[in-house]
Formats: sequence, C-alpha cells, structure tokens
Amino acid sequence: MVAAAEKAGFYAYHIAEHHMTPLGMAPSPNLFMTAMARETSRIRIGPLVYLLPLYHPLRLIEEICMLDHLSNGRLDVGVGRGISPYEVGCYGVEPDETRPIFEETLDLLIKGLTTEKLSHSGKYHQYSDIPMELWPLQRPYPPLWYGAANESGAQFSARNGMNLVTLGGTERVAGLVAQYGRIWEESAGSERRQDSPVKDPIIGVGRHVFIAETDEEAERHARAAYGHWYDSLVKLWLVHDAKPVTGMVIDSYDEARRIGVAVVGSPATVLADFQAQIAEIKMNYLVCQFSWGNFTHAQEMNSMALFTAEVMPHL
Repeated sequence: MVAAAEKAGFYAYHIAEHHMTPLGMAPSPNLFMTAMARETSRIRIGPLVYLLPLYHPLRLIEEICMLDHLSNGRLDVGVGRGISPYEVGCYGVEPDETRPIFEETLDLLIKGLTTEKLSHSGKYHQYSDIPMELWPLQRPYPPLWYGAANESGAQFSARNGMNLVTLGGTERVAGLVAQYGRIWEESAGSERRQDSPVKDPIIGVGRHVFIAETDEEAERHARAAYGHWYDSLVKLWLVHDAKPVTGMVIDSYDEARRIGVAVVGSPATVLADFQAQIAEIKMNYLVCQFSWGNFTHAQEMNSMALFTAEVMPHL
C-alpha cells in the first residue's frame, strides 16, 4: 500500500501507534518505518504519533536520527501523549502523568536533536553532558506534527511550530483549524516558533475513506467495516467497564457519514463530499485512511486506486 501511495503521488504515509488493542497492529512505528524507508524513495514517512510517555528520550533521539538518515531526510515526527489511559497503563504509566511527561520529553527531544551535549534537570529525567554523536539529516530537526483532539491541542501545536492533524465532524474541525491559524499568527515571534523548521504549516484533517464503483456497493461494505473498526477502538474501554472517549470518535456509521468523518461512495460522490469539506474547513492537507475495519486488502487497494484516478486530480 505504501509503495502504491508513493507511485500515486501522495505526500506522506503516517502510521499511528497503538498498544494491546486490535485498533493498530504496528505497535512499533520505528520498525514499520524502517521497512517503509527501504521500499520507497520519495514519499515522506512518519508516526502520527509517537506516544512520548512510553519512550526513553535518549533512545528515541537516536532512533529519530537513524530513521532520518535511512530515509534520506524523509522523516516527519508526530508527537503526542496518548488518548487511551489503558494503553499507557499497560506500560506502567499513570494516565494523569502523561501531560507533564510528554512536555518534558518533547523539550528533551528538541534539545537532543540540536545540541552536541545534552544536559537536563527535570522531574522525570536528569542528564549531564550526554554526548549527542548522532544528528538528524534534516536540520535543525525533522518537522514536528501534532494530533490535536481539542482546542488546547490546536493552541499547543500552533505555539510550538508544529504541523497539525485533527479529526471529527466538519463543523467542529473547522473551528479547531481556525483557532490554530489565529494562534499561529499571534505566536510568530516566540522562541519555539522561530527555531521550528515548520515555516508554512500543514493543516490536516483525517477521514475514513472508502470508494467503490457505485454508492450502493461502497455503503454496504463501509457500514460493516465501520462497526468492526469501532469495536476495535473501544475494546480496552469495554474490558475495563469504562465509557469510551468521545468527541473525535463517532460510534454510529450514519452519524459519521452525516458529519463528514467517513467519506464513502462512488468517486463522484466522494469528490463532491471532499470539495464541500475543503471549502468549509480551509485545510491544506487531507489525510485519507484507506485501511480500516475489516476491508480486504483488495478492497482497500481498489478504493485507493479509484481515489487516485478519479478524485485526487480534482482536489
């Protein structure tokens, strides 16, 4: 699929990080991206996102540098703290601690990628003059990305000079994107913004996409696949008798279609839906999730091929 995406002209292939859940079966983004780097030559690759509370900062700094060279400078670094308390809990991380751990680790990443010796004295990590022998190919460091779930995430990513990707209904996402743009302009003079390699930000929205030759065929398969995907998403919550996270995640396929989270149909229908969303949201980047639920590989590849041939050229 990644090779086909590169041939089709897609900008990047992003891989999510999930643990102990069928929602994601590539729990080590770095292993997966190493394989992608060998199979491709142009398409950019990146985690969306590294769950920073689960990483030792020094190890991650070294692996980011390695991946940036292995991919010949095609690495994009998405970062986050993890939305599932049960996934991070499996690693012994207290969910209430993920925000401060994330922020400290992010500061360490940027320091470690831009200095010859790393010193740091924080709540979770302490280092003194650690030699940074590896450097990223992209300087000062690979572009940072953030998956924003709410207004605070949109503000955080803008202030820190990060590209943005978000999810949710069209109306909700339009508000987050607008807020990101305002904060981006307001924070132009901050030190973190000045040092960031991101100067013209990518503002992206993720969508479940499935295309078939007819609307009827697409709807029939997508409805079943969406239910399968949602069951995978909430599995850990249900195991712990907890209420699943809400906001970005829609449990009803019909509602997901109505608010634009799932874009399904013939090529003509999908094109019209995306053109309407782009006009309302004012995004400049579209993140298409072609592989979700219980589609077969052949169905996914056919869907992406129809998108490439009949939708992409008109967007």
